[in-house]
Amino acid sequence: MLDTMSYSPTFSWTGRNDGEGPEHARWFNTIKPLPINPLEENSSLDEATAKELSHSVTILGFASDEGVRRNHGRVGAAEGPNSAFTALGSLAVPAETRAYDAGIISVTDADLEGGHKALSTAVAAITSTDTTCIVVGGGHETAYGTHMGLVRSSDSASIGIINFDAHFDLRTADRPTSGTPFKQISQEVDPFHYTVIGISRPNNTKVLFDEADALGVTYATEDELRHADIAEIISTAARDVDILHVSIDLDVLPAGVAPGVSAPAAVGVDLNTIRDGLAACMQTGKVRLIDIVELNPTYDIDNRTAKVAARLISDATALM
Repeated sequence: MLDTMSYSPTFSWTGRNDGEGPEHARWFNTIKPLPINPLEENSSLDEATAKELSHSVTILGFASDEGVRRNHGRVGAAEGPNSAFTALGSLAVPAETRAYDAGIISVTDADLEGGHKALSTAVAAITSTDTTCIVVGGGHETAYGTHMGLVRSSDSASIGIINFDAHFDLRTADRPTSGTPFKQISQEVDPFHYTVIGISRPNNTKVLFDEADALGVTYATEDELRHADIAEIISTAARDVDILHVSIDLDVLPAGVAPGVSAPAAVGVDLNTIRDGLAACMQTGKVRLIDIVELNPTYDIDNRTAKVAARLISDATALM
């Protein structure tokens, strides 16, 4: 599995240092290396490590744009984790946060399938502990690997997916791409609980709407969100499941807010609406996995998109 991907167990965190002590805590001087190797299958936790990880957050990067390339998008998302973590480093850490760095998995030699296996193993190891896993991609192909890892660690628990996205990502293709992750999941998971928030009608063909309807997908368009109660949408989606996987594709945001994505949005959904939706997800107490994807630093302007990704990580962590 490691032959066609690489793994860096920690990120080189940097940030502004205003002084010593918890009152000056920022991510870069607070986050610690994850005390387990997430790529080890069936690694067991001793009691002390299990206690240490209890009620914490673990950050993992998935450096891949192979799925975007296969989907004929703008490549560059493989640098997304580096950009997001750099932006995160100088942010103040929410009070009493215990955060761990699980490193970055990088897809090499165009072997997305091997990358998915490694990502699934890592997420399974992380989510089998009492820590919430936040994965930064990478293209939206990330979501297939993260979800299947959560499935592996969740026994018979029912899992709901809430995806903030301009696209359904339910395409049918001969091999995985950034446009296929939720179709792949639907073929391997039963029942399939999938809600998409922020769909752009002009950017999804009729065949994709038909596929969503056939799979029983719940969705709200970017226009519908102008008049809808996003907290009610989240509450309904979470009601009948045990665990939530929250996926945030940064291309759901307006291009002026998130220019550094593969497919920038002409309209998009207001950032505070997405933040309200994320808050509603966290308030259910069911979120075990979050992925934030499609950050493409090649097309970013003044690190706007990286800063948005970092802020969403900070928001989610503060609400845990």
